[in-house]
Amino acid sequence: MTTAQQQAPIIEHLRELRDRLIKASLALVAGMVIGVFGAKQFLELLIAPLQDITQLQLLKPTENIIIYFKAALILGVILASPVVLYQIFSFIVPGLTSKERKALYFVLPAAGILFAAGVAFASLIVLPFTLNYLQLFLSDLFKAEYAVGYYMSFVLNFVLYIGLAFETPLVIALLARLGLVTPEQLRGTWRYAIVIVAVLAAVITPTPDPFTMSIVMFPLLGLYVLGVVMAQFTYRPRAVFTGWTTEEEKEKEENTES
Repeated sequence: MTTAQQQAPIIEHLRELRDRLIKASLALVAGMVIGVFGAKQFLELLIAPLQDITQLQLLKPTENIIIYFKAALILGVILASPVVLYQIFSFIVPGLTSKERKALYFVLPAAGILFAAGVAFASLIVLPFTLNYLQLFLSDLFKAEYAVGYYMSFVLNFVLYIGLAFETPLVIALLARLGLVTPEQLRGTWRYAIVIVAVLAAVITPTPDPFTMSIVMFPLLGLYVLGVVMAQFTYRPRAVFTGWTTEEEKEKEENTES
């Protein structure tokens, strides 16, 4: 095989990477454009826990616009996540068969739903408890008056991290599908999983009280169990990677499956 023949597949995959990055970027832009129309309602939801206690303060003339588009970006990520994940998985998983490609059409919408569920869980359940604790702590010494920029950065990061944590079942199922973990390993290491989830909940939760930490920890444990169940159905032994599958090999494999 000549040097030119060796370089041809590399160039082909670089072009594929470029095309998929463009498609993922366009999906994010489209999601953000749609998110602009729901950003105000999303901000009202995030500010709701403070409405009866204090009013947020603007410290910069353009701060309200920046916060508005940050909220639109979060909504855009939620809407575009199935498309973005599809582009990522389609590139990094070599030799997809027709059955595997069909499976992605079911898995990727689930990723968007789980992320949205995480955002809703953080906004409606965890955030009010967290803010209530922070406002009551040393309230006899300090009056809580928050700058909108710091508050929204805190809230949006908090919501984003929990949204990403809700993708745990799909990550576990993907690792099992690639043969990197087995259902037996996942069931046998449940003690370590509890410790990891506890540490993750402690990092995500900005307050030191165990009650708020438990609100985050127990759903994450439930998601881990769901991931173990999904791994039972998606697991297959790890195959030795011998190179990128060509289109002819894919067609031959698909014809064999049919």
